[in-house]
Amino acid sequence: MTLTESATALPLHSATPIEWGRAVLAEPVRLLIDHAFLEKKAASNAMELLTRWPNEWLEGWVEAMTGVARDEANHLAQVTRILLARGGRLDRHHKNPYANDLRQLVRKGEPVELLDRLLVAALIEARSAERFGVLAAASSDAELAAFYRSLFQSEVGHYKLFLNLCRKFTAADVLESRWQQMLTAEARILAGQEPGPRIHSGVPR
Repeated sequence: MTLTESATALPLHSATPIEWGRAVLAEPVRLLIDHAFLEKKAASNAMELLTRWPNEWLEGWVEAMTGVARDEANHLAQVTRILLARGGRLDRHHKNPYANDLRQLVRKGEPVELLDRLLVAALIEARSAERFGVLAAASSDAELAAFYRSLFQSEVGHYKLFLNLCRKFTAADVLESRWQQMLTAEARILAGQEPGPRIHSGVPR
């Protein structure tokens, strides 16, 4: 299966056009800075989930969260190396309106809060995988194309991992209904994002 075929197999309710990839790659250093912060947040999110939930440990919970944190920290190291080699450096502050809007979907109180936190994580991983696939196809820079291609399968694996954890404590029909609601909301939230050199930015208008 090719990268394009793998991307179309993702459950996302909208597809990113190649024009988005070409536009954000026009400012590769700024894109790398945004990417680095996303990997940092993903690693810290996994560690927060590790210690916060659940009250009754699910089988494989610790291994899953520490594995995701390790992967994301490794991705952070990779993107930072590329960033520094290209004369960039991390900013002190970073905003991610896409992720912030997704987190507004999380309901309060267990077990629905844990379910929604995991589904938001799955959404971000699935969309990131799709975007990395687009970047790999759009980039004329061999190093960046190879880098984004290498991240695709990892992000797909993480999105599936988060969904599998949801299945351990949520009935199948309840999970599917909420997952479809979240996928619909994610597509709407992404469509409302401003364009710019960010992994989760809007499509140029």
